[in-house]
Amino acid sequence: AEYMGVNIMSKRADQIAREIKEELRGKIEEFATPSDNLEEVFENREQIEIAKYYEHLPKPTLIAIQEFLNDQIYYRNPERELKKELEQRLYSMIQGKKILLGVTG
Repeated sequence: AEYMGVNIMSKRADQIAREIKEELRGKIEEFATPSDNLEEVFENREQIEIAKYYEHLPKPTLIAIQEFLNDQIYYRNPERELKKELEQRLYSMIQGKKILLGVTG
């Protein structure tokens, strides 16, 4: 059970990191200069400010832990769901056979 929680938080942290990276890339591209002047690229203040803002955000792992502790992550385990469904079907089949055979208890 503990491993499952760690796995869920890890996957969510990866997801958050990808979202932040995509968002950062998009914002930096908004302020990209079309010129080839290398000095202008390094001195683009808007890009520097955006990068600083993202550096100060909480780390994806911390965000994922907080979401997990607050029950804000939706997750499912298809393997476990399938196993449970098969167990229920098997149980129903066994119950049906008992009734057909007249076995009680």
